[in-house]
Amino acid sequence: MRSDKEGEPLALVIIGGGAAGLSLADWLVRYDREELGPGSRFDVTVIEAPEGPLRPAARTWCFWDDGPGAYEEAVTAQWSRLRITGPDGERVEAVPGPSRYRMVRSTSFEELVRARLAAHPRARVLRATVRRVQARPDGRPGVRVHADDPAGLPFVLDARYAFDSRPPAGLPPARTVLLQHFRGWFVRTDRPRFDTGSADLMDFRVPQPAHGLAFGYVLPLAPDRALVEYTEFSRRLLTVPAYERALRAYTGEVLGLGGFAVEDVEQGAIPMTDGRFARRTSPAHVHIGTAGGATRPATGYTFAAVQRQGRAIAAALSRPGTPHRPAPAPAPHRRRALAMDAVLLRALDTGRVDGPRFFTDLFRRTPTEQVLRFLDGTSTPLEELRIGLRCPVGPMLRSAAELPFLPRRAAPGIRPAHPANSREDHR
Repeated sequence: MRSDKEGEPLALVIIGGGAAGLSLADWLVRYDREELGPGSRFDVTVIEAPEGPLRPAARTWCFWDDGPGAYEEAVTAQWSRLRITGPDGERVEAVPGPSRYRMVRSTSFEELVRARLAAHPRARVLRATVRRVQARPDGRPGVRVHADDPAGLPFVLDARYAFDSRPPAGLPPARTVLLQHFRGWFVRTDRPRFDTGSADLMDFRVPQPAHGLAFGYVLPLAPDRALVEYTEFSRRLLTVPAYERALRAYTGEVLGLGGFAVEDVEQGAIPMTDGRFARRTSPAHVHIGTAGGATRPATGYTFAAVQRQGRAIAAALSRPGTPHRPAPAPAPHRRRALAMDAVLLRALDTGRVDGPRFFTDLFRRTPTEQVLRFLDGTSTPLEELRIGLRCPVGPMLRSAAELPFLPRRAAPGIRPAHPANSREDHR
């Protein structure tokens, strides 16, 4: 599957220059150099949005691994301990060793990957607005991408395959739809306030909404600097003033930060849904990232999944074979993981499970490395069984029993956040 004609590089277009698009481009370049020896097997064009409303602002991505990883130069901070705090103030200290919870800022990540692409003889990044993707009019296998350059002038690109990371126009029909929505402040305090070795993953010492759950999230960057967020899992977004009130209460009444300055802000929403995202529009046009179902429904984590997805696509394209087969569209999550997420989302949405207690107990009763593998979608069936037996069995079984009989309905008015503000992104 390496070229349209013998000896010619395989022409690929990647739409979107966020985590999913750049990660796939990076995996292709790495496979081209490290796995396949000399010569260029791929011709890679990344199309990212020009300056304007479609271009993402700087954002934060977090994940865990045992490092050093492929993006070590872009890691902004890392933590060897995680804290989960219940509504009553009970703390669970989780040590994920040998893994660490790591933060990458999009600006550093993009700079690193673009430098790698610039060093490849047949890779490039274009700034343009993609208008549509269609089959090639000449009847040859592949796609034609119609786009406008930053000056508004139209142009087309022909490629064998297009991998599209743009957000979908709407969410797919689902039985359960929640939103993980948040607003965060990058704060600088007037004196040291933070333990730089520990991250507060979930702090439930905030007022809980009538539906869903809420928590604080603190990632220390220095003794006097941190990203502090207020997050909800619920059906409705808040107004900016409501997020601001929640953050003021959390930083003042719960954390007791004293004097501080807000140096930057980020806000976004991530769909938490058991809807089935279509990964393929046509044999040559595939969706990746959140648009391709890479966001873990019950947690919002995506960065690790887009790495698995990108690596699988690059590996498939590197294998010898006819170039006329459909583009690879690997599933970013196992069916078993998605089924468990559907049950948990239903239990949370109906209120059968107390969200703060569920997550606090999950970390208290289960070895941290097993919880992280479960959240990342890489746990074994035995580990999942053990975790399941430590959950509220009755409410979970009731939710599982009713799911097959629930219709999948459209979610009117709910659209995935643009990557500029997404914890796709953030997680």
